[in-house]
Amino acid sequence: MSEKIQGNIALEGISVGKIIKVEQSLKQYLASYTAGNSDEELAKLEEGIDTLSAEIDASVEAMREAGHDEEADIMEAHSFLLMDPLFTDAANDKTKEMGNAPAAVLAAANETAEVLANMDDEYMHERSQDIRDVGKRLARVIMGVKGIEIGKEPVILCGHEVEPSVIANVPDDKLAGVIMGQGSTTCHAVIIAKSRAITTIVGLEEKIKDIPDGVTALLDGNAGLVIVDPTPIELKEYEAKLEAQREEMQRFEQIRDLPAETTDGAKVQLTANIGLPKDAETAAKYGNQGVGLFRSEFLFMGRDKIPSEELQYENYKKAIIACKGELCVIRTMDIGGDKPLPYLNIPPEDNPFLGYRAIRICLERPEIFMPQLRAILRAGVYGKAAIMMPMIISVEEVKKARSMFERAMQELEAEGKEYAKDVQLGIMVETPAAAVMTPILAKYVDFFSIGTNDLVQYTLAVDRINPQVSGLYNHFHPAVLQLIQRTIKAGCDNGKWVGMCGEMASDPYAAVLLMAMGISELSMSAPSIPRVKEKIRSVSLKEAKEHLAKVMELETGAEVRDYLQANL
Repeated sequence: MSEKIQGNIALEGISVGKIIKVEQSLKQYLASYTAGNSDEELAKLEEGIDTLSAEIDASVEAMREAGHDEEADIMEAHSFLLMDPLFTDAANDKTKEMGNAPAAVLAAANETAEVLANMDDEYMHERSQDIRDVGKRLARVIMGVKGIEIGKEPVILCGHEVEPSVIANVPDDKLAGVIMGQGSTTCHAVIIAKSRAITTIVGLEEKIKDIPDGVTALLDGNAGLVIVDPTPIELKEYEAKLEAQREEMQRFEQIRDLPAETTDGAKVQLTANIGLPKDAETAAKYGNQGVGLFRSEFLFMGRDKIPSEELQYENYKKAIIACKGELCVIRTMDIGGDKPLPYLNIPPEDNPFLGYRAIRICLERPEIFMPQLRAILRAGVYGKAAIMMPMIISVEEVKKARSMFERAMQELEAEGKEYAKDVQLGIMVETPAAAVMTPILAKYVDFFSIGTNDLVQYTLAVDRINPQVSGLYNHFHPAVLQLIQRTIKAGCDNGKWVGMCGEMASDPYAAVLLMAMGISELSMSAPSIPRVKEKIRSVSLKEAKEHLAKVMELETGAEVRDYLQANL
């Protein structure tokens, strides 16, 4: 008899495969490991680092040849982490202290990971998994432990935390799905799965232990459901759903190059959220029309000093060129005192989400902000570029930022350096203060982009990564919808375009409401584009406005979602 386990949807889809439990316990290998003297263990550590580095480089090259640029970029980051003196020095010190190289590597990785995991910051919390991944891989190499073995049939990787490197190294035709006990939809493991359109279910928590190794499982990613050891009847029922899924993919392929246009001719631009320049190239296969959010903070991470203007210029240039004439919106550095960037020298904060971060740092630290502005202006020569500033709450901030923006242009002009004179300057509307102030802020910016992830969090006073209250997080809450509608109206009234770059932009139902409000652009993870486009192409703007009028009369977010699902 089958067992059904409910999880959370990370990536929709239906798949069938054999469960492989990937969280091999290293305890048994450590228990049987025979350590040598101190010099021998240090030599094993050094040799292990060299061996793993070569393995990662080979897998990155293979991924790029297969067109998996996003996962290749993530694995390259693992390579940098492996060779980072902060990690290697810690591993060396631990090896001398413990006299056991693999145990020392795990200890060094776990200590660093714990620091990051305990930070009140989603990005750094997710990166803690990458450090553990590197530590486990290095320990296995030192002890000569082989990785998982893939047979002829498709597999479903299963574990509390599935390591990104494990997913990245399973061939496309053998990877049917991913199941994880932890609940994040933004960790690198999920990002890699999304980039390959692999059905992924997370948040099973302790129930992950109830799934036996080697058994067949059926994943219903549309419902967040894991069916362990499905019956023949269940498999037959889901075969029809699998066929519908194949037909959906064919439909998506047919509309890839068509505009996101309602049946009566209203259009919206669908763009991609990216973290690295290569992501812009990958997004093209989903039919994106440019980049609505380039998270530039990735260029600032993992360094001991501010990335140079030249380094930033080269990266922005690559992304802008990849947009092929469409707009590339680059968000200025969105990091803060909760992230361990040594060159910021910011003391720990009790509440970093409300602290010294993003534009607040940039406006006070011209040595950080000015090179970035100059780099974007110079890169803008190769296409269409826009600068977007996060965490804005006041007119004063916008005025000061624009003054620095103009100074950057003056400097480049005086130096005789080529730069784009038509780079737009806009802001993320992600605080309630900015949303309320949009009628005034619109006079000082070229565009708004609504960052719903933080806007919902701040408006509802809900920490979206806290499982105890995350159920209260709802982008259809009437208060949120009213702030979004106010922002879009303020932009339209002042002749400024308005986009959205938060998770809400990837919700097909939300897209219909946003079209009715007058949104100009929706930016999302590239694989979400076809589904949003299909929904937009299925309705008229007249119908969308009728739905919007009814929705704005509803009193709860649950009522809004129920209405949209019933009527769209």
